[in-house]
Amino acid sequence: MCGVAGIFNLDGAPASAVLLRRMTDAIAHRGPDGEGQHVDGACGLGHRRLSIIDLSPAGRQPMATADGGFVVSYNGELYNFEELRTELQALGHAFHSRSDTEVLLAAWARWGEKALDRFNGMYAFAMWNARERTLTLARDRYGIKPLYYARVGDVFLFGSEVKAILAHGDYRTTLDKEALLEYFTFQNFFTDRTLFSDVRLLPAGCLLRIAAGRAPEVAQYWDFRFREPERPARGEEYVEELDRLFRQAVNRQLVSDVEVGAHLSGGMDSGSITGVAARQIPSLKSFTCGFDLHSASGLELGFDEREPAEHMSYLFGTEHYEMVLKAGDMERVMPRLARHVEEPRVGQSYPNFYVSQLASKFVKVVLAGTGGDELFGGYPWRYYRAVVNDDFEHYVDKYYRFWQRLIPNTAIMNVFGPIWGDVKHVWTRDIFRDVFHEHAHTLIRPEDYVNHSLYFEAKTFLHGLLVVEDKVSMAHGLETRLPFLDNDLVDFAVQVPVALKLGNLGEVVRLNENEPGDKTRRYFEKTRDGKLLLRRAMTRHVPEAVTARAKQGFSAPDASWYRGESIDYVRRRLLDRNARIYEYLDRSSVTALVDEHLSGVKNRRLFIWSLLSFEQWCETFL
Repeated sequence: MCGVAGIFNLDGAPASAVLLRRMTDAIAHRGPDGEGQHVDGACGLGHRRLSIIDLSPAGRQPMATADGGFVVSYNGELYNFEELRTELQALGHAFHSRSDTEVLLAAWARWGEKALDRFNGMYAFAMWNARERTLTLARDRYGIKPLYYARVGDVFLFGSEVKAILAHGDYRTTLDKEALLEYFTFQNFFTDRTLFSDVRLLPAGCLLRIAAGRAPEVAQYWDFRFREPERPARGEEYVEELDRLFRQAVNRQLVSDVEVGAHLSGGMDSGSITGVAARQIPSLKSFTCGFDLHSASGLELGFDEREPAEHMSYLFGTEHYEMVLKAGDMERVMPRLARHVEEPRVGQSYPNFYVSQLASKFVKVVLAGTGGDELFGGYPWRYYRAVVNDDFEHYVDKYYRFWQRLIPNTAIMNVFGPIWGDVKHVWTRDIFRDVFHEHAHTLIRPEDYVNHSLYFEAKTFLHGLLVVEDKVSMAHGLETRLPFLDNDLVDFAVQVPVALKLGNLGEVVRLNENEPGDKTRRYFEKTRDGKLLLRRAMTRHVPEAVTARAKQGFSAPDASWYRGESIDYVRRRLLDRNARIYEYLDRSSVTALVDEHLSGVKNRRLFIWSLLSFEQWCETFL
């Protein structure tokens, strides 16, 4: 796990080694164990190393093939690198290190872009073809590792973080106003835009080809395909196969030359991973983040999961570490958090930042449960909002309204008043619809609509979580591994029948969106289950009381804190007459929405968090 950066001069001018070093220095936190640069004419590749597999100098990057024909700067881990090494050795390839980097390099030299189909892992890399003078960037199937790029005149820049691009000097930061509208609609980016004008994030499952005199070309090599199986197996067969693939995925991701730990939230997903890992690693170190609930109320009283995490630590025999966050911890960390996350995404990420900081004090690699919900139906109350439809466009209309997480369409024009003339041509419904691509015309049954929703969330919500997880962990030189995003496990999960993930769809259909009354409460009562198959399989690894619990997100009690201990911070940042956000947002419209939360009229915690994040972003990067 590392950081990559690079320069490609499209006019053929020599790449600057001085600028390349400046770019790699900007992401030194991603790789405190070493650095390297490789300059070949117009192309320069930079690298920061976090040593995980083969800690010797033989694993240094950028790494070249013996004949110098290919050079790679690579961030990630290939969990099947030993199998690939064996295959390549049988084809006559000789290896000089034990690193997965050399295996990736040899695989590319042998199979070219088709090697991507063989890689099981997380990665973002830049591959220089010295003979053809072409550069290829690639990102893993799910988007676990990020890779940003920008073109400034005839200079093409890229890096694991935007900071590498900013460090080059030619790029000047300005705000992408269309991206801001996108973010404040979805609390996420569904396109490849970022808040930085002209800086793009290479989409998951994609590669980018570039050569002198040619515009960059992005191509997709993989995508999720959630679908109902033509001949479903018996339920018990699915349970057995899921358990086998899950154990295989966890054990695969334990390969390391440094110590591996595990996040242990108290929930089923991280608990099951910890349980399997603890059988292989005696006294496995586990990490939990809890919250001070003295001022919490309502549903927030259940946000602290230390007690169930402690119980599982006892059962698994882990060496357990905890920390407790209080209201003031958000204020303290915001400047550092904004600098590392770079672009606000889904949810409130500061608890993740703190728990990564805790884990990094003891290990360099940590396992996490991200992906289990998105693959196995962990958010049923979302999917059921849109299973009764006339057609695809009707489905899009309903699901789009649900995913307007921050500002409803009716208020967008007022909130964005200062820049409305620059963004009024942007139709966020079209952005939402375009997530689906060719998946738009295959909907017949309620199960088809649920599979569409699972696809949508894997492409957007899960991707947002992954970008945040990479940034907050690598800020501390910590590698996070995600066993649920193992290729074999994902290939299985996307073909599991919806009926084995969720409850009785026939009953759900009767909960028509147009019915009067408290639909939210009835949806919750009807759809509390979710992840039915995963719950059945994971009873082999965690107590049944854990698998039977309702879904609990990792979130602080901010709704209460914003009205209590943090109210002065919120007012100081958002109601200040010099706040930078009001260059782009209408002060009176924003203030009215914030006041609704502070007065207890409506819970707008996500909106307030996003405003705080955007204000800090302006202060940090503009």
